[in-house]
Amino acid sequence: MKILLLPALKDNYMYLLIDEDTKECACVDPVEPDKVLNAVKEQGVKLTTVLTTHHHWDHAGGNKDLIEKAAEPKLNVFGGDERIDGLTKKVVHNDKFKVGNLNVRCLYTPCHTTGHICYFVTKDGGKEPVVFTGDTLFVAGCGRFFEGTPTQMKEALIDILGTLDPKTKVYCGHEYTVNNLNFALHVEPDNQNSQEKMAWAKEQRKNNLPTIPSTIEEEFKYNPFMRVREAEVMSFTRTSEPVKTMGFLRQTKDNF
Repeated sequence: MKILLLPALKDNYMYLLIDEDTKECACVDPVEPDKVLNAVKEQGVKLTTVLTTHHHWDHAGGNKDLIEKAAEPKLNVFGGDERIDGLTKKVVHNDKFKVGNLNVRCLYTPCHTTGHICYFVTKDGGKEPVVFTGDTLFVAGCGRFFEGTPTQMKEALIDILGTLDPKTKVYCGHEYTVNNLNFALHVEPDNQNSQEKMAWAKEQRKNNLPTIPSTIEEEFKYNPFMRVREAEVMSFTRTSEPVKTMGFLRQTKDNF
């Protein structure tokens, strides 16, 4: 498995997911189709699949153009929302399919949008787990609750993504890490993991390098939205219930 990060727009990330055995590949949220197709050509791989996390234009807005420009065969465009441009296969929670020899499992994580899907990918035997989280989970943060509730985001982050293999690499939709860590340190100023991650992230960005990926294990150490069951975070929100903590954190972050 090979994953190629393709920066797009101002702070988006697109990805090429390549099965190195078969040279088949998928692209995740290809908002800049020409950049995707150039990468496909440079890598010498065959693009067959589009994995769309949600319908927002900065994630799905390039789908139709990519379909028109891509060589045969016609691309399979997966997603969980009828509002996604070029959708050929609507998926639901735990739907499974392959990209080459890679195993893809769909994780339904509504909240940012009602149809948001994360894509969990492994090699046979569950090896090298990765997850493409779109705008549900960011490094040290999560997406706004545009179409959902704190209960849904708690379920998405803790009960679904949080139960994946801790070593699962997290590839998210935006470069928001430094801003997210600023908020994390506002919530938990003495969290050493957040302090160390911030120093590293600032150095990465100073050198124009990505802060992606993190891992599920790491997110539980510094992401306040993954830490809604921790006493320190609940103390900040003055609640003792994870869902209320989630709602308080999101409202505070929206105005931070």
